Amino acid sequence: MYLLKKVIQLRENSHPDHEKPFLEHLEDLRTMITRVVVTLLISMIICFAFNKNLMEFFRRPVDQVLLTQLEATLPTQAPRPVTTENWSRARKVEHAALSLTPDQRAAFYQSLGDNDLEFLASSISLLRAAMALPEEKRQAFVDSATTNPELKSQVKALLKTKPNTDSDGQGNLRMMSALRPTEGFMLSMKLSFVAGIVLSFPLLLLFILQFVLPGLHSHEKQVMWPAMAVGFGLFLTGTAFAYYMVLPRALLFFAEWSGGMGISNDWRIGEYISFATQFTLLFGASFELPVVVMVFVKLGLLSYETMSSTRSYAIVAIFVAAAVLTPTPDAMTLCLMALPMIILYEICIWLAFLDRKKNRVREEQEARESMERQLAREEQMRAAAAAQTSLPVLQDWNDGYSTKGDEGGDEGGDEGGDEGWHDEYPQQDHHACDTLPEIDSSPADPLSPDEKASKTDD
Repeated sequence: MYLLKKVIQLRENSHPDHEKPFLEHLEDLRTMITRVVVTLLISMIICFAFNKNLMEFFRRPVDQVLLTQLEATLPTQAPRPVTTENWSRARKVEHAALSLTPDQRAAFYQSLGDNDLEFLASSISLLRAAMALPEEKRQAFVDSATTNPELKSQVKALLKTKPNTDSDGQGNLRMMSALRPTEGFMLSMKLSFVAGIVLSFPLLLLFILQFVLPGLHSHEKQVMWPAMAVGFGLFLTGTAFAYYMVLPRALLFFAEWSGGMGISNDWRIGEYISFATQFTLLFGASFELPVVVMVFVKLGLLSYETMSSTRSYAIVAIFVAAAVLTPTPDAMTLCLMALPMIILYEICIWLAFLDRKKNRVREEQEARESMERQLAREEQMRAAAAAQTSLPVLQDWNDGYSTKGDEGGDEGGDEGGDEGWHDEYPQQDHHACDTLPEIDSSPADPLSPDEKASKTDD
């Protein structure tokens, strides 16, 4: 409710001249939630059609852990090369021929038609028997069990690394277990939901921004749209980084740690899927840190100086956030999430520095252009003033009048001047003004003559 109140206040304060009733805000919120739910439902249904592929996709890190463990135990120096693929096939073949008689086993191997596979199966059979003996008797048993020198060298090389000889060495870690009848179906629903979030993330972000953006100014909207595109790319980068790089290493660490303590890694499928999905999504969310920080920088809420001076506090805050977000309380997972966030924060500091440098260059360029425009205006004003001073001074019409009078000569004098002046006008008496009647300046009497006569009689 607090966040909803803040968002509504943001929408109202940004447009005070278009105040919107509270119920209309709730209607916009209802529309946004409906769009989000419908989008998630559609994407979840689409992803549910590929639930088997999704299960294989999320179990791939476990298979990679098992392959890594097997590769670590396979000998690198042996008469015949051993790989995880041919070793797994040889274990199955040896297990199938285990209960056969020597003649039946020879016929079985001859039917396979693969000498390398037969050789590895024989090595596994001899290795299993040698591993059952005390360590000091294993070399002597191998020397006495076979006369084939290549087979002896192969088994001795295998004794140094001690790979797993069981027909299904992956055990319950590969098969996993569901302890409830509905657990498998609910896991498919959960995987579809997580995949639907990733698939529809751009639309979900668009619907949320459509509810928030009316409360932002134009320059803030210009920042948000690129941030949405970059944020989606970083989210996918974070999930891919967690799935391909971090999750297999974390699982391998936990499996080896448990194995070193003599604990069997019988992981539940539900617990593993919950751990893998949370781990992946939280890494994707943590990679959104540069977007959040750079949006704050663009809006003026953060600066390079603030970020660089508070770097130590930010690192502590990142570790606290990683401790809260990680699905497990172990320090290994915490560090795997906190270290990329710290690196991303350092990248944000450099981006803020480059942004400040670019803004300074732009401000200097704008100031230079403004100064050039000011100098150009001043130059134009000086040129206009110089042009005005160079124009001929217009003479008054009185000067023209006197000039024409002088042209009449000494004899005409003023008469010549008058004649020159009045060529275009009718001749008038210059002394007519002397015969004008005098104007009585006394105030007019408001009484008529009849009223004056009656007043005199009285």
